[in-house]
Amino acid sequence: MKFFLSCAKGLEYLLVDEAAAMGVKATATMAGINAEGSLNDALGLAMHSRLASRVLWPIAHFDCQNEQDLYQGMHAIDWAKHIGPGATFAIDARISSQTLTHERYAAQRSKDAIVDRLRAQTGTRPDVDVEHPDVRINVHVRKGKADIAVDLGGGSLHKRGWRQEQGEAPIKENLAAAMLYRGKWLQVYREGGGLLDPMCGSGTLLIEAALMAADEAPGLHRYGDNLPTQWLGFDVEAWQALLAEARRRAEAGRAALKPVFTGYDTQADVLRKAVANCDRSGLAELIRFERQSVSQLKAPVQSSGLVVCNMPYNQRLQADTALYRETGDVLRACVPQWRAVLLCGNDELAYATGLHAKKKYEFYNGALPCILLLCDPVFTPRPERDSTKPLSEGALMVANRLQKNLKKFGKWAKQGSISCYRMYDADLPEYAAAIDLYPEDDGEHRLFLHIQEYEAPAEIPEETTRRRFGELLQAVETVFALPRAQVSVKTRRRGKGGSKYGRMDDTHDFIQVKEGASKLWVNLFDYLDTGLFLDHRPLRLRLAAEARGKRFLNLFCYTASASVQAIAGGASASTSVDLSATYLDWAEANFELNDIQGGSHQLVKADVVEWLDNCRQKFDLVFCDPPTFSNSASAADFDVQKDHVALLEKIMAIVTDDGVCYFSNNFRKFKMDVAAVSAFARVEDISAQTIDQDFERNPKIHRCWKLTKS
Repeated sequence: MKFFLSCAKGLEYLLVDEAAAMGVKATATMAGINAEGSLNDALGLAMHSRLASRVLWPIAHFDCQNEQDLYQGMHAIDWAKHIGPGATFAIDARISSQTLTHERYAAQRSKDAIVDRLRAQTGTRPDVDVEHPDVRINVHVRKGKADIAVDLGGGSLHKRGWRQEQGEAPIKENLAAAMLYRGKWLQVYREGGGLLDPMCGSGTLLIEAALMAADEAPGLHRYGDNLPTQWLGFDVEAWQALLAEARRRAEAGRAALKPVFTGYDTQADVLRKAVANCDRSGLAELIRFERQSVSQLKAPVQSSGLVVCNMPYNQRLQADTALYRETGDVLRACVPQWRAVLLCGNDELAYATGLHAKKKYEFYNGALPCILLLCDPVFTPRPERDSTKPLSEGALMVANRLQKNLKKFGKWAKQGSISCYRMYDADLPEYAAAIDLYPEDDGEHRLFLHIQEYEAPAEIPEETTRRRFGELLQAVETVFALPRAQVSVKTRRRGKGGSKYGRMDDTHDFIQVKEGASKLWVNLFDYLDTGLFLDHRPLRLRLAAEARGKRFLNLFCYTASASVQAIAGGASASTSVDLSATYLDWAEANFELNDIQGGSHQLVKADVVEWLDNCRQKFDLVFCDPPTFSNSASAADFDVQKDHVALLEKIMAIVTDDGVCYFSNNFRKFKMDVAAVSAFARVEDISAQTIDQDFERNPKIHRCWKLTKS
């Protein structure tokens, strides 16, 4: 017989594997699987499946175009063979039809047909119990066909029976099981590994994992000595045999179960619920709960194991990227060789952990879409590059130039108290790359390199481009002799649409650097840009020199490095505007790093143009460095060439009479419409004044203008 098992979206293929492990052939479909086997097979899945939501055994199939067909088809079934005298029932309806569209009405008409048929057959009217019926009937209408089935489990199988208390945003038990399957928990356990949940809530993941390790069927707690349904076709003898076998396996599994389960949470009340659930499951001596935050996590006793965590991600728990970032940092430090499965709200939150995912899966926790992040292991150090190979003629030429530049720029940087700078910028045209130095400004004082490959002309073969860039990297290793983890390499590869940068990393490794009197966070590995545009160094320091006592405005503020400099220079107040939450989080971290506090220095998430339209303040000093273009879904399209006059007019309207606006951009083909802008401002091209010695080879990297009131 063919029968159906429903499950949450995203679990279908796991459920196929689970059914196959029980000897049942199945194929995946949307939110479930179509299985083929005997009634005993279906009962076995109702007892043992950790992933299924329902096991539906078919009892009828008929054509169904409208509500009259539904009533007649349901009335034609001999319900006296399915629902016994005095038994209650309930209807679950799933409708996908153009003529039948209301599931509650379909359930009502199905109920009427059953009642009318049984009353005609037995003379008595059966009762409906929607909460705890003796028999639960499933009605599914799709494409003009109706499938009628008995719910063998008597309701949703995710309810194991031991969880009666839960936290604010609980995870269903079958989704918890899916996380554990994806993390290969049973393999980890058999190899002596532990299980850790740093945000355990009411303990669902830990309890499910312990019962899984004990080989204890979910049906044991759910049903106990009761039958899952009073359906008259139910094979009681077969169920009793399944129950006895499940108890034997659970008894043996519990006797051998090891106490390797640890859960942490910051809320005392939710931990009390976890302990209560643990007591009901009979695992009180095996699972350890402690009240502590993620930041307090220490390395476990076990050298291997699995971290599982249902991260906060819905609106009630106000998902915080900082918490995701902290969790990733702590896991890398404490359990680098463990596996981890983290249920995150979306790709952005998953990315915020900074963990390198071996795989990502789309899951649904109820109606909430989420991302399951699988890391195996949590952290893998980058392999060191082999530097023993002799340098080729080209690599030797690059190495000589790097040593020459180090001597030249090193002296210049020291005299100017400059920390981060560009020390190579395609000096040898065939070795087309930029190399920036970022000395870390903390206790370790490590040197980091940021290497970006430039796009080669289309006529140069890809093989030649790769060889030359490889020679450049070999020269870098020879000259600097740095660990691979301190060298960020961003390469271009041709693909559809032309040459493009390859996928950035997701290390979430931030380092602290110094510029002038300020400290700033940069990330050399995860993004195309590092968070600090080195070519703007002279302009940022100019802003610092001019900011004392002034109200400063930073538009398209990025990571607010210019705002940090202006505040360090004595700006009395500042406003930094950007639409990106990621960049504003970064800006906030830069503020915290420099002890910038108080309401006089604000970070504003907004579309710059819209914000300007609503601004009623005046500013003495403005910095605006817009993108070349933007087509953000949350703002109107922006094109710097087409829109710069209107943008600058809005800015000058809020600049004080003796105020200044510095406007820059890096669009190589940009042409300032001086005639139009001169109608409301004096314009002075100061580009040459804003290019430092380390960018003299590339003076068109940006253009900059000083605007004052006309």
